Amino acid sequence: MDPLDNAVWHSLTGPLAAFAQTGPQPEPSAARFRPEVSPFAALDDPADPSSWAALAAMVGPGGVAVLLRADIDLAPGWTVLESGAALQMLDDEVEGRSDPDAVELGSDDVPEMLELIGRTGPGPFAARTVEVGRYVGLRVDDRLVAMAGERLRFDGCVEVSAVCTDPDQRGRGLAARLVRDVVAGIVDDGHRAVLHVAADNARAQRLYRQLGFRARREMQIRVVRAPRPPT
Repeated sequence: MDPLDNAVWHSLTGPLAAFAQTGPQPEPSAARFRPEVSPFAALDDPADPSSWAALAAMVGPGGVAVLLRADIDLAPGWTVLESGAALQMLDDEVEGRSDPDAVELGSDDVPEMLELIGRTGPGPFAARTVEVGRYVGLRVDDRLVAMAGERLRFDGCVEVSAVCTDPDQRGRGLAARLVRDVVAGIVDDGHRAVLHVAADNARAQRLYRQLGFRARREMQIRVVRAPRPPT
């Protein structure tokens, strides 16, 4: 399977292994981010029942995980709580450009970052997500109003993530500026940028296409619950 089709797995068992929890096997078949980093989890092979058993052991009975991959067929006993589709896009023609007004964001900025995430809802972001990559933002009157950064990292690819703009600042091109800045950093490091955008978010897709991203394929996102023991 192309690593792009199972990006979370290749991140957790590769460059982001320091942020991962894995199954007890010598050759792990399931992994997840530590909960304070991200809710995403991954399976090496969803057709292997031992992968689901390993994930169930990690999240606990009735525990929840978020899966992102090209195809997801659940093992018996698992249930889907939420389901959606995301378009995976690659930076075929993006012109990366450092933004002189972009500020580097770190652990001290997390409360403000979480507030912005809460107002805009770009996707999962936790207290330690900022540690997995480089995050930048733009401020207006000393208030964080836009941000973007890096999340998944695997096989020469780095994911652009957490792209968001405060509702009262939209229409000014802030997100485009930050995406260009993040892509510039990714390319300077010798990698390729990839991103995932909700399949029904036509506005964001239009922005990314204008910047030079091209659609690769549709991915599945599922919030799943592990089996509970019989009562």
